[in-house]
Amino acid sequence: MTTWKIDPTHSDVQFKVKHLMITTVTGQFGTFDATMQTEGNDFSTANISFSADINSVTTQNAQRDEHLLAGDFFDAARYPKLQFVSKEVKKIDDETYKLIGDLTIRYNTRPVELKVEFGGEVVDPWGQTKAGFELSGKINRKDFGLTFHATTETGGVLLSDEVKLLASVQMIKQA
Repeated sequence: MTTWKIDPTHSDVQFKVKHLMITTVTGQFGTFDATMQTEGNDFSTANISFSADINSVTTQNAQRDEHLLAGDFFDAARYPKLQFVSKEVKKIDDETYKLIGDLTIRYNTRPVELKVEFGGEVVDPWGQTKAGFELSGKINRKDFGLTFHATTETGGVLLSDEVKLLASVQMIKQA
């Protein structure tokens, strides 16, 4: 069994949501961890666990970040972690996989499906073997208890229910 750990300094974990249905707001988690176990370098055999510290969320706007941490959204005081555990990896072709697993936010666990694009494997200048992946998917925020809703003066929607998930990660092969 081969173990891989995420390289947090060369990885990003983001989400995107429509605001007023005319623009997209991007948020990201600054503190996260992931482990992947594979049979050799066969990523279709991967077992993956991921967690993010909810208190590390940022949208580059302090007032919005405080609202996200409050009870209307993540309720970080009661639910400090977001977690993902893989159930299955399906190889589509040499560069594409479908990752199926359970995502838990606010202790609401739902199945999610993510598209994974394999960017390649390389040995860095310090002798570490790294593998790169781009992940993308969509969830409905209300499925996870993120039910805050507001309308504009004209009856428009403040936030979309659909949230896009994006991650760009480097995994380091452990000795």
